[in-house]
Amino acid sequence: MNDIKDNIAKNISKLRTERNMTQPELAKRLNYSDKSVSKWENGISTPPIDVLKEIADIFEVTLDDLVRDPDAGEYDRIYTAKENKPNKIVITLLAIILVWLIVIVMYVYGSVLADENYWQLFVYAVPVSAVVALVFNCLWGKRSYTFILVSVIIWSALASLYISFLEYNPWMIFIVGVPVQIATVLWSQLKSGHNKK
Repeated sequence: MNDIKDNIAKNISKLRTERNMTQPELAKRLNYSDKSVSKWENGISTPPIDVLKEIADIFEVTLDDLVRDPDAGEYDRIYTAKENKPNKIVITLLAIILVWLIVIVMYVYGSVLADENYWQLFVYAVPVSAVVALVFNCLWGKRSYTFILVSVIIWSALASLYISFLEYNPWMIFIVGVPVQIATVLWSQLKSGHNKK
């Protein structure tokens, strides 16, 4: 039976290569050097537990999967998360489509039955769709997409407010978005406080 250090080394290497990721790419995502990743994959050293958790999240596996003996016959279970990735994308898209379906139904209702033109609903659907995408991204997406989604939410929400109060010409409302966007950019630049060796 392999020891845990060897299991971790083999599993990280196998998961990385199966996903066509290079050592420098993995190192960059973890805010470590590629030499550290090489040491982990060769069994010279083991990543700290918080980094193991990040690795598990990146490869959509559990910590248990990372320490499991890859030669024990249960290794294929690790790849079920990879196989489910298309399902996660489809579920996210279905949730976003549901938002747009509701908007279309409300628009058609307003146009046909209430004799009103609710075109603004399509503008309101953009920030709502971005919020839905953000929720699903937080569940199983990448941190890098969070910045983009938050930016879309900020500016589309401000555009929605602008359209809602169009008769008052509230163009200055977009000035609010500038410090919020700057804060979002700064937040996206925060790095984990790992010791890079």
